[in-house]
Amino acid sequence: MGEIVLTPLIVAELLSGDISPAHRVAIGELLQDFPLHRTPLAHWIEVGNLRRLLRSKGINATIPDAHIAQCALDGNATLFSRDDIFELISRHVPLRLSR
Repeated sequence: MGEIVLTPLIVAELLSGDISPAHRVAIGELLQDFPLHRTPLAHWIEVGNLRRLLRSKGINATIPDAHIAQCALDGNATLFSRDDIFELISRHVPLRLSR
């Protein structure tokens, strides 16, 4: 089994939900143990390229969704998600998914 790496946007999504302050603190403490995916300028250029490719295929991926997919692509990693957008994205790029 490999390492779990979080994207910065996933951290924000997890903490912005309708959860109690105690759960928010607990989640924040738990996330301290996970490394964050680095997102230099080259990553964001690829996010834009991915969105453009997907748009040409009729898929309107949001910047957060393209970022998350690109993080997995950058690391040649498996993306764990139940979100259908990633299934659509994986039809056009070598994104590995696990539900």
